[in-house]
Amino acid sequence: MRYRELGRSGLSVSEIGYGAWGIGESSWVGATEDESVRALHRAIDLGVNFIDTARGYGESERIVGRVVRERAGSGDAVRVATKVPPKNGVWPALSGIDPARAFPGSHIRESLETSLRASGLERFDLLQFHVWSDDWVGRGDWLETVDDLKREGKIGLFGVSVNDYRPDTALDLVRSGAVDSVQVIYNVFDQSPADELFPACLEHGVGVVVRVALDEGGLTGGITAGTTFPQGDWRHRYFQGDRPAQVERRVDAIVADLGIARDEMAETALRFVLSSPAVSTVIPGMRSVRNVERNTALSDGRALTAEQLAVLAKHRWQRNFYS
Repeated sequence: MRYRELGRSGLSVSEIGYGAWGIGESSWVGATEDESVRALHRAIDLGVNFIDTARGYGESERIVGRVVRERAGSGDAVRVATKVPPKNGVWPALSGIDPARAFPGSHIRESLETSLRASGLERFDLLQFHVWSDDWVGRGDWLETVDDLKREGKIGLFGVSVNDYRPDTALDLVRSGAVDSVQVIYNVFDQSPADELFPACLEHGVGVVVRVALDEGGLTGGITAGTTFPQGDWRHRYFQGDRPAQVERRVDAIVADLGIARDEMAETALRFVLSSPAVSTVIPGMRSVRNVERNTALSDGRALTAEQLAVLAKHRWQRNFYS
């Protein structure tokens, strides 16, 4: 496993991290705690030291905390990040909302204390707001509360999860110096963070955590026109209607342009993300030991060529399947 610094924080994180939404047994059908625990342990065995969870991910915080506590005596320094949901329940954050409605200090502290109890941990290495609006820079008591929590040793760093497909909504925050990291969607289809957000993060020493690197499965090569998901699995909505067929056509075009096999698509997609010098870690969802072993094997220093990156740059696809 190779490691990168999370911005200028001084925190070294594995370039392949662990996205723990899918193991929470709330939105993804098929997860089991036994397999999730095995997958987390295997990830740590293979050098993964950054796990991303959230208050809103069902049982995820509890399961992650269980595994981290089980590894406490082994000397493994596992960094855990969690997220505070907005008090007003508005996803994504809309412009014009007062920060006192979304992230008042009392709510931030209460959410963190709940997460600490659920996980059994004494602190989190990174606390993130699960939504963000640049309207909140310099307003409200959220920053004072974050600073207090750092001083109390309950959190190490502060970050935000940037609104889906809107990297421009965190530019003012990055430039303010008030944040240690941002978590953002970045993949072959949505390359927009590389336009302004990544350069700003590099300039101001802000770490970048990349989510949805595989487009919720769309960039694995496994989504085809006939793909369906069961009721209760949130992907049933994400890949509704003719969206699987749209994805299949887009992936077919990438595979043809690169001259690769379809089963090389996931590897290519992850290597694309890691090719950016702004990226600190990428957090694919991994619900099985098999996926852990496949994804962590990509941390081998082999980069895509300039020619491959130039081809992939032509495959931007602006759309929002979350809506």
